Amino acid sequence: MLDLNGKNALVTGIANERSIAWGIAQQLHSCGANLGVTYLPDDKGRFEKKVRSLVEPLNPSIIMPCNVQDDALVTSLFDTIRDQWGKLDILIHCLAFAGKEELSGDFSTVSREGFTRALDISSYSLVQLSGAAKPLMTSGGSIVTLTYLGGVRVVPNYNVMGIAKAALEMNVRYLAAEFGPLGIRVNGISSGPIRTLASSAVGGILDMIHHVEEIAPLKRTVTQTEVGNTAAFLCSDLSSGITGQIIYVDSGYCIMGM
Repeated sequence: MLDLNGKNALVTGIANERSIAWGIAQQLHSCGANLGVTYLPDDKGRFEKKVRSLVEPLNPSIIMPCNVQDDALVTSLFDTIRDQWGKLDILIHCLAFAGKEELSGDFSTVSREGFTRALDISSYSLVQLSGAAKPLMTSGGSIVTLTYLGGVRVVPNYNVMGIAKAALEMNVRYLAAEFGPLGIRVNGISSGPIRTLASSAVGGILDMIHHVEEIAPLKRTVTQTEVGNTAAFLCSDLSSGITGQIIYVDSGYCIMGM
């Protein structure tokens, strides 16, 4: 059976009840994991209030702010994990961002600032958080990130986020090679399109979802729970021989030629 009792899991990227990270957190909790969650800090505390209210039924033992562009916040987060938990077993990376203006129109018009920001938040952050988690994963562990088909194929309007996801997927492979001797596995889940706060910024997202529903072998897109189930599997001993992989959870859409 899939059992995560006794495992400490940090879940990043929960924004609201539509977040894929929320689906993952629910499934990890149902499998017995002790949760820590992060929220993006803002001046009015809106994200903190929303996330605290949402995750209350999961009884997380750590709730901390995390902005991956603020090194001090990242250091504070992992210091707290070390002090309160002693070790970390699972890291869930669900962080991505590009400006709305970079997610429609011609790719060649992306600004240097927008390009750099997208890769920093969406790709480098996996390296950053994994490096911080590495010394805390003293009994091995599992790191899981979220990617999308737009990192390997051209998807209209995905633009700079496709470049960020391509880099993210190579991060998975390099980190898996480095961390493997320590018993730490690193994998990615490539989910089909789901309507979330992040995906709503992509031009034509509803058209993308409807297209998947028409073309995918299962004739539907996937749910946050289905992605969460896959993440829980990748974080468990049932997947002990899997690392450096991108697992597609997209109703089979990626296999279709036309």
